[in-house]
Amino acid sequence: MAKRTVLFLGSKPIGYHCFNYLLQQQSDLDIAVVGLLSNNNTRFDANLNLQSLAAEYGVPVFDGPDAMPEADFIYSVQYHQLLTAQHIAKARIDAFNLHMAPLPEYRGCNQFSFAIIDGKTEFGTTIHRMDTRIDHGDILFEKRFPIPPDCWVETLYELTEAASIDLFKSSLAKLIRGEYVAIPQSGLEAERGTSLHYRKEISSIKEIDLAWDADKISRHIRATSMKGIEPPYTIIGGEKVYLTRTW
Repeated sequence: MAKRTVLFLGSKPIGYHCFNYLLQQQSDLDIAVVGLLSNNNTRFDANLNLQSLAAEYGVPVFDGPDAMPEADFIYSVQYHQLLTAQHIAKARIDAFNLHMAPLPEYRGCNQFSFAIIDGKTEFGTTIHRMDTRIDHGDILFEKRFPIPPDCWVETLYELTEAASIDLFKSSLAKLIRGEYVAIPQSGLEAERGTSLHYRKEISSIKEIDLAWDADKISRHIRATSMKGIEPPYTIIGGEKVYLTRTW
């Protein structure tokens, strides 16, 4: 019987760690990784280069979704492009996405920031079936955890990254074998709530109004203070005054 094939789409450190684990499990799971799609974003860590890792294992790297071959499974972890129905159809059996947030509560981008702004006490990470909508496919596996009091966005990101790697590893064999129950998100929206956020929204939530109460100001500052990006700010005398954290 031929090995089942996997096409991996990924970026960032989380993508690297998941891709590395997938490559290491090929023999045990009787699978073959037949391609990588990645923008090779090494801004977070220059040593975590997905394309170099692919070269070590002799895995072809494809320029984009239009160039990718058919495979039994497509698995996306922080890939930077949306896939069309034609792209998803390249998966003969199924296509999965690891979304670093609880679903259906937080679809799209900047989910860590909005969870802090919303005053949430729980967060999580989700593996779901891919469809053409943003983070709408059936939930296959999930892992949830409490948000620490007065949490900063970088801490929440780190907690979610660790939980995501753990979920990827613990569920991989079950995904390949089809050992899961698919749960439609539509049946969870009334209980859990839902939202969809876009990358561009981060600019609007960084502006702090000093007339807000202290708790709201704190939540917005903690939600938008990350190394390497513009910090939150207020406007005084027509000028931006940045509210910076001492790291």
